[in-house]
Amino acid sequence: MDSKEYDRWMSMARRTIESAKHDTEVGDYNWACFKAHQAAEFAIKAALYGIGRATRGHSLTHLIAGLSRFINVPSEVIDLCKLLDKFYVTTRYVDAWSEGVPYEYFTRTDAETAIKTAEDIITFIEDLWRRLSSGGRS
Repeated sequence: MDSKEYDRWMSMARRTIESAKHDTEVGDYNWACFKAHQAAEFAIKAALYGIGRATRGHSLTHLIAGLSRFINVPSEVIDLCKLLDKFYVTTRYVDAWSEGVPYEYFTRTDAETAIKTAEDIITFIEDLWRRLSSGGRS
């Protein structure tokens, strides 16, 4: 168990989710959605690095599948990852849309949903880490 590496990644997850909340407040909904994805990515990577399974990639669906090889991950968490994965490309790239630009396609509701989803993933990872750190099994 590498608590130092876990803490490093989780620190970034927490900071990024706070940044997503700020973006929501100023109306940058596409960036809030993207940052929610990033926060969840950092959290999942925190667990993977923490258990000694360094990883690469950005797909939450694939990252959580990698974690599920070692730890029981509820299907609800997998579904949350699939939802956030939809915000990875479309929030940032102009050519992800046939017309217009990303900020035209995202709403406050999208941002709030993405943030809540990321927070649920972060909470799952934090609870998991507490169990693992105390010698419990997942």
